[in-house]
Amino acid sequence: MKGSEAVRTAERVARESYGRLVAFLAARTRDVAGAEDALSEAFAAALRMWPADGVPDNPDAWLLTVARRRQTDALRRRQTRSAGEEHLQLMAEEMEGAAGGAAEIPDRRLALMFACAHPAIERGMRAPLILQTILGLTASDIAAAFLIPPATMGQRLVRAKARIREAGISFSVPDKEELATRLDAVLDAVYAAYTKGWNEVGDAAPELADEAIWLGRLLVSLLPDEPEAKGMLALMLYAEARRPARRDRAGAYVPLERQDTGLWDSTMHGLAERLLREASSGGPSGRYQLEAAIQSAHTARRKNVADTWPAIVALYAHLERLTRSPVVTLNRAVALAETEGAEAALILVESLAGDRRMAEYQPWWAARGHLLARLGRRAQALEALSVASGLATDNAVRRYLQEQAATLRDG
Repeated sequence: MKGSEAVRTAERVARESYGRLVAFLAARTRDVAGAEDALSEAFAAALRMWPADGVPDNPDAWLLTVARRRQTDALRRRQTRSAGEEHLQLMAEEMEGAAGGAAEIPDRRLALMFACAHPAIERGMRAPLILQTILGLTASDIAAAFLIPPATMGQRLVRAKARIREAGISFSVPDKEELATRLDAVLDAVYAAYTKGWNEVGDAAPELADEAIWLGRLLVSLLPDEPEAKGMLALMLYAEARRPARRDRAGAYVPLERQDTGLWDSTMHGLAERLLREASSGGPSGRYQLEAAIQSAHTARRKNVADTWPAIVALYAHLERLTRSPVVTLNRAVALAETEGAEAALILVESLAGDRRMAEYQPWWAARGHLLARLGRRAQALEALSVASGLATDNAVRRYLQEQAATLRDG
């Protein structure tokens, strides 16, 4: 195999197996940072050796074996022989047992996710920690999703991983009594991963979205009585059903209002509707059930030409009271423009200007620009759209915003 092909294989394995290997490596030691370091060294070794020696028949088992050796070496350096001998023997047995085939490597991801959501971990860091350990997202990527400076996020992630080791947190799905205190963080992490895969383009984006949906399906199968798990999976499936219509044949961004509904995946949409019905009958509506209901209303509006905007505004108002999220307030403002007009919507958007996070939040500037344009305040609208296009990370979205600005500029 040529060197470039070996590198691509290593990158693919990294995307597909990172979380599974980290979870397995850390399950015995509860040292997540150590597991990540060992796996990082294994990937570095793969990039050196695979181009020359060829990709092994079982890349996962090869990486696991190399990473386990790195862990063993590190443990020997840290511990005395008497203190570490039994531990090292157990690790060696695990390594030998898992080396035979990828299918034989136990999948401990769900257990690691709930370990990261343990009450001993700072509440605000539970979902970010899951995103890094399970999906290998960088501190910068996670910081952008949670509107936190990257350096701050990096420091907090280091402390959170140390806390798992210090507190001796076990890698296991908690009993039903403890589940409620941890499930929200797990759901938030899975949905944040999906959102990243949804908002970005490129080879890794659909895979990240698919991984999040797989984790969502796993949660629903293991926790069939949890309505919020079904609500989150429904929410992801509503969005995923529209993926084929988000870009035209030239790759240009197509907003929801202009999408060809015939391109939507009807099977996936039907599954989302069924999950939402089951979630709604399973208990009080939580965040994900409400967000899924909003997407269902948008679908009905586009497919059935029904006026569901009042229902959408009401759902956003309920969600806003529940979450106190400025993003939800922004979305309510956009919907409000369709029921009470652009002026009322702009007042609500401007009320968020004091939130420093909005200064670098592209959707806030885009919404502001479009509302100002509707009100005929062209100079201010052009300024807002210019900032929005500068903040856009998706080139197709950037071009769309630039085209909107050009149309406005030309009168």
